[in-house]
Amino acid sequence: MIRVLIADDHPVVRQGLRTFLDLQDDLDVVGEAADGAEAVALVELLSPDVLLLDLKMPVLDGLGTLVRLAERGLSSRVLVLTSVSDREDVAPAMRAGASGFLYKDVDPASLVQAIRAVHGGQVLLAPEAAEAMLSGSGCVPTPAPAPATADGTDGAGRYVVPLTDREREVLVQIASGRSNREIARELTVAEKTVKTHVSNVLMKLGVQDRTQAALYAVRHGLA
Repeated sequence: MIRVLIADDHPVVRQGLRTFLDLQDDLDVVGEAADGAEAVALVELLSPDVLLLDLKMPVLDGLGTLVRLAERGLSSRVLVLTSVSDREDVAPAMRAGASGFLYKDVDPASLVQAIRAVHGGQVLLAPEAAEAMLSGSGCVPTPAPAPATADGTDGAGRYVVPLTDREREVLVQIASGRSNREIARELTVAEKTVKTHVSNVLMKLGVQDRTQAALYAVRHGLA
């Protein structure tokens, strides 16, 4: 059974989500929060598997909620479900630790599948959100990760994937939404060479596609 907590400041939305999700044999709505501060408190109290989180809430907004959950080491997976289709929301939310980003016009059956996927460890983005990630929209430049130390971490215990300088350049280009042909032109190399670099980047990062690679770049300050 997947335990779900709903955080949204609109009672009608919360009730609608609860009514639908409770019809699923493998989902159990364990609580509702009307603002971000209440959501954090209920995550601490109830330890849900998945938190459905609206971004625009009073007291503490969705991004603030994500930050506070991370600060407190709370491990519930967070699936953003927002009605605000602002492309600039995607990268900050994913950087802050969200495991998925959907809009409230999502098909109900797709929402259920998304909850299951996020609970299973996947990262899931709505097509519009994925496009925003790949276009670099909303990506605020942050310092690049520190070089790896002898134990393969950045000095703060975080593992650093050993990309070559060229692979790092390709990753940045991927996160900017460029195609292999565009990357080849930008880096003045053959398109076949770019394909090889892209394959190596995906393999080293342990991701399946360019969207996942772009997410890695955003979360590690490379885009």
